[in-house]
Parts: sequence; C-alpha cells; structure tokens
Amino acid sequence: MILLMTTGTEQVSSDSDITENKPSSLHMIKFMSTRKGKHSMTAACTLTTKNNIDDIDITENLILKSDSYKYSHWLQYPTGLTYMFDYLESRGTSHNIDKHVMDETRFFGLQYYVKKYLSRPITMGMINQAEEIIAGQGLPFNREGWELILNEHNGFIPIRIRAAKEGALIPAHNVLMTIESTDDRIPWIVGWAETLLMKVWYPTTVATLSYSIHELIKKYLDFTADDRGKLPFMLQDFGYRGVSSDESAGIGGMAHLTNFKGTDTVAAVAYARKYYHADIAGVSIPASEHSTITSWGAGRENEQEAFENMINRFGDYANYACVSDSWDYDRALRTWISLKPLIERHDGILVVRPDSGDNVRNALVALRILDEGFGSTVNSKGYKVLNHVAVIQGDGCDYDSIERILQATMDAGYSVQNLAFGMGGALLQGGDHSSVNRDTHKFAIKCSAAVINGTLVDIYKDPKTDPGKRSKRGRLDLIHDGNGYRTVKLDAATYGEHGYARDSALETYYDDGRVLCDYDFKDIQLSA
Repeated sequence: MILLMTTGTEQVSSDSDITENKPSSLHMIKFMSTRKGKHSMTAACTLTTKNNIDDIDITENLILKSDSYKYSHWLQYPTGLTYMFDYLESRGTSHNIDKHVMDETRFFGLQYYVKKYLSRPITMGMINQAEEIIAGQGLPFNREGWELILNEHNGFIPIRIRAAKEGALIPAHNVLMTIESTDDRIPWIVGWAETLLMKVWYPTTVATLSYSIHELIKKYLDFTADDRGKLPFMLQDFGYRGVSSDESAGIGGMAHLTNFKGTDTVAAVAYARKYYHADIAGVSIPASEHSTITSWGAGRENEQEAFENMINRFGDYANYACVSDSWDYDRALRTWISLKPLIERHDGILVVRPDSGDNVRNALVALRILDEGFGSTVNSKGYKVLNHVAVIQGDGCDYDSIERILQATMDAGYSVQNLAFGMGGALLQGGDHSSVNRDTHKFAIKCSAAVINGTLVDIYKDPKTDPGKRSKRGRLDLIHDGNGYRTVKLDAATYGEHGYARDSALETYYDDGRVLCDYDFKDIQLSA
C-alpha cells in the first residue's frame, strides 16, 4: 500500500525508503493498493483549501458523522489518557420476532464504510462548519483537536481498524472488529468513530439472514435434487422499494449477494462494482408485474394475450417470469397449459409467479397443475422435476414461510429445484417475521483498554441490572484454532500497546489514513 500526497512541487510517500517532505498545501490524495500483482486505485479525492462554510456539503462533512453527545466526551475522559481501544461484538441474539436468528454472524460491509468515508480527508471548511453545527446544538467543540488532525495527519482520522475477514462466519460473543487510537494527543477520536463504524451491523445482519436461508434451501436441495446448481439463484432480492434509502439498498443488497447471485436491487450491483471490484455481482431475468398484464384488459382472454406476449418477447431467454394471479390464479395456470405448444417452441424456462394468498397452497397448486400439463421427470433422489416450467413465490416470504413451502414441496414428491423465492423488505429492512436491526444480534462497541498516565489498564462495565451487557476487558484479538474462532486477551507484558496475536484472524482495514482493505466481491461470494 502506498500513500501518495502530491502538491504543486512536492511529493510525499509513506514508503520508508523515500525521503518524507511535509507538504505546505495538499491538493490531491490517492490511495494505491497492490492486488494480485496489479495496481488499482481504491480512492481519490481533492482536498480544497476553501474555508467558507457555504462551500461544504453538510451531508458529506465527515466530522459530523457521530452522535451529538459524543462531541463533549473529549472533556470527560480522565487526565493523562493517551490511548483508547474499542471492540465490536455480537452479544448474542434476539428471538423476539424471528426464532431462527443464528448465533453466528456473517461479517460484511466494513470495506464499504472505510472506502466511502475514511478515505476522504477533512478540511478547514469542514471544521468551521462542524463547529457552527455542534455549538448550535449547545455542545462544546474540540476545534484544537480537529485542527491537529488536519495539520498533522493531513486530514485523515488517526485510528487503526482491524476486523475479521469479510464473509467470515463468526460465533456470537467474539470480537469482530477493534478500533484503537494512533496519536496519543487524540485518543478520544476512537469514541467519535463508534457511530460510523457501528453501522456495519446492518450489512452483517442482512448477510447473516440471507445466509441462514441459503443453508435452509441447501438442506432441502440435498434431500430432493441431484445437485446444488440452482442454489445461487433460489432467493431473489426484491427489496429495493422496501428500504428506507438508496444507501440501504446498496449496502443491504450487496450483503445478500454474498450468499446468492439473484437480485432486482440494481443499487447492489452498482455498490459492489464501486467498492468491491465486482463486474456484475448479481443477475435478474425478464419478469412481469401486474400492470404489464392487466393493461391488456380484464379477464382471462386478455390475460392470455399478455401471456402470449411474454412468451414471444422473452421465450428464448434462459428464464422469464410472469405474475399469474391478476384475476383467477387457478384458471391462469390452465391458461399456461393451453400455451404449452408456444412455450415449448422456445428454449427458455417459464417461471410462474403466484403472488397473493396462501403461499404454501399457491406453490403446491402450481406444481400439481403444471405437472399435469407439462409433465415431469423423476431424478435420482426420486423427486419430480417439471419440464419447461418452474415456480417463484415472491409474496410473504421469510425463513418460516420458505421452510413450510420447501417441506410441503418435498412431501408432495417434488424436488425443491422447481422453486425459487423472492424476498423484499423482510430481507433488507425486516418485517413481521424477520428481524433486521442492531438488536437482532445485539451488536455493541465498547471500550476495553486505555493508557492513562503511562499505564495500560482494563476498561469494562458489569451492570447488575443486565449481566448480558457485561463487556470484555483489555486489548483483544480474534484467533482461529482447531476448535474454531475465539477471542483472546492480549497480555500487556507480552504485547504492550501495539502487538497482536501471531495467529490473529483480524486483518488491518485502515491505519492512520491508509486504506488497506481491498477485497474482491467474487472472493467473498465464493466463501458463502
């Protein structure tokens, strides 16, 4: 990793074999990383010298990416504090909504937050603007500290972030990420960073939920199918419209794609390309919605014309899907059978989509009626596989309902490879029977060590009112041995303030302005 800082006449490099000259005015910062023998730019930004608050986009001001009350914390720590060490963990699971929440988490998304936010330096204009906002809220603002970051760290946040590998499946109650200060004059910056870095709970929670359904479907595939070839495409992300923001769609959609390769959330594809080097991280198929069917007119005859149009337009795609409950679902299935000669003249697989009603009943009715019309073959496991057609259930899907459909399908003698599922807001935002929030896995970032008056001390809490919130003590690391992952306390006498376990499972993502993480998305997908 090379950090280049160019001015009009000077160049500074972090490589030790190059003489370092401190630039008087910084204009361009580029982070270059070496990946598989190639150099690729992971971030580039321009540091302006404008001090006018009006020139700064307040929504992009990095200094303001923390909780309001944290701006007073620099005055609350004990005198003599020169170092802070925080850690992130899942403190267990909450089963209030979804009893299937895993006791493990699939860690994902930190690279996005590091590249998106920490690869950009702060400016004097940001400091001026932040001071106005924080003071306006009635809080003290540490202008001296932020100017020190600007002038002596070229505007980059002086912390070190180490974390589990993206895509790793880590048992609850283990360290997932550590954050520590790198400048003994600014230890409080670790607490400031908590708000931004805590947000990794969201992609990790979505990735974990998606993974749990991946494992559920895989189990039934192994019972009823000859292979797992269809597995990557058996849970489609329908959640774009069901999330609160475009950023949530991009982040959560990427998280789902760590386990599957089907998505209708285009933002996920865009984010994966920008932040994880993915070309096309997820794919989709031509599919109808009710408006494209009902616009042909009411009733069965008009619906048949719409169906014929779908076949003629998309029949030679590998797969194409058509919603079939606009009027009378059972009669629509018979309409599809009447169109069998037209369907069979094309190479593509018709995927029939029931929507409203009992989703278990809908899936079984579709399988049985389509089997009558199109026939099926029996695979080596003794289960039927439909010819030319398949079924996707995209309404009311969560872990429980998907499991019921899979079980009913197997009990009826059909392979679950005949099925696919679509999951919307319940996947990316949570719903009545799925939980996607910070408390799903009880995520918390806590301070566990500090140097005060030259001595490294343990920091922890142990509330009698809730023993489940007892925090860990000391500088911590994560290792992987023959028994799996476990968290270890780094002995001060051996490791001091800066050492780590030799067999540490944590990797450095960011170090005092240097972006060191650069995962390829395809490698994370393979780990799923």
